[in-house]
Amino acid sequence: MSTSSTSLDWVQEAWDKTVHKVAKTSQRIGDRFPHASVKGEYQLEPASWWTAGFWPGLLWLLYRDTQDEQLKLLAESCEGQLDQVIADYYRLDHDIGFMWTLTSVARYKLLGAEDSKRRGLLAANLLAARFNVQGNYIRAWNPWHEGEDNAGWAIIDCMMNLPLLHWASRTTGDPRYSHIAVRHADMALEHFIRPDGSVNHIVVFDPHTGEKLEVKGGQGFAPDSGWSRGTAWAIYGMALSHLHTGDVRYLDAAKRAAHFFIANLPEDHVPHWDFRLPEGITAYRDTSAGACAACGLLLIAEQVSGGQESSLYRQAGERILHSLYTNYGAWDSETEEGLILHGTSHYPEGKNVDVPLIYGDYYFVEGLSRLLGHGELFW
Repeated sequence: MSTSSTSLDWVQEAWDKTVHKVAKTSQRIGDRFPHASVKGEYQLEPASWWTAGFWPGLLWLLYRDTQDEQLKLLAESCEGQLDQVIADYYRLDHDIGFMWTLTSVARYKLLGAEDSKRRGLLAANLLAARFNVQGNYIRAWNPWHEGEDNAGWAIIDCMMNLPLLHWASRTTGDPRYSHIAVRHADMALEHFIRPDGSVNHIVVFDPHTGEKLEVKGGQGFAPDSGWSRGTAWAIYGMALSHLHTGDVRYLDAAKRAAHFFIANLPEDHVPHWDFRLPEGITAYRDTSAGACAACGLLLIAEQVSGGQESSLYRQAGERILHSLYTNYGAWDSETEEGLILHGTSHYPEGKNVDVPLIYGDYYFVEGLSRLLGHGELFW
């Protein structure tokens, strides 16, 4: 397997192949919401599903470079469908950030569209309303089943939802949104990022008192294991919190998680789904974790002082993205819609294991876009 690159010529090559492939897959997927690929075809989810922003976000990344009007129209149609999700209300959770950052905020940043600005601000208000003032956390989910009580649950993924709040404060001049984002990030520093840089997935609080009650394994193997995508959420999310606030504590946390991630990568630089697996458990790769972490590493590289330190993080991100391109890409496959193979969504529940995932595809394309210098972050 190829694991290194002496130049970045491959980045433009990978970008061109991505543009070519998405031009084909978008003809079937259209303005719908892919999640995981099954037998070569992306399965479609309702607009309320947490991954609804990643396909239109990917389309916006490509549109920014290609100016392909068809991609723009598809992304705009996806965004419009999210209006009904807000109207229905009950399916909204903390992933409001993922959903509207990559649709409304992206379109507003690219086109200055006033209707997207309004949608983004409405979404930010709904996200802010999930903040629990006793525990200083944004509540993750609503009850999945009747009678379930998860009002005290917070998860590491939410670090990637905080940029929506910072954007709302910058856009309106009202600091309340950023105050909430900072309070949640500070809570994550205390309760999610472990001293060795590994990360908890789920922390449960008493929603009435704010007392920490327990840690759950969630999508990781165990409560004390090293779920790789959770580590990636922490790397990128903490780096973004530093970007939006300038608070060096967040950059230090991002670096600590990055060191744990890099130190535990296998020879081809693409992580297994959990870094701490006992014998007998299949160590599937999770390419989505690699792609997300790579984006975070590239952002850390832009924020640290000193050329040598910056190069360390940038080269680590480049190595991951290059390996994803050369070893895991489905560029020439006529029977696979996904861009990047071998993602693992939820091994403990046996859901979408060893398949392409739309968020893995998104972060891979974002990483390429960053290396090519195409423009500002949507986050």
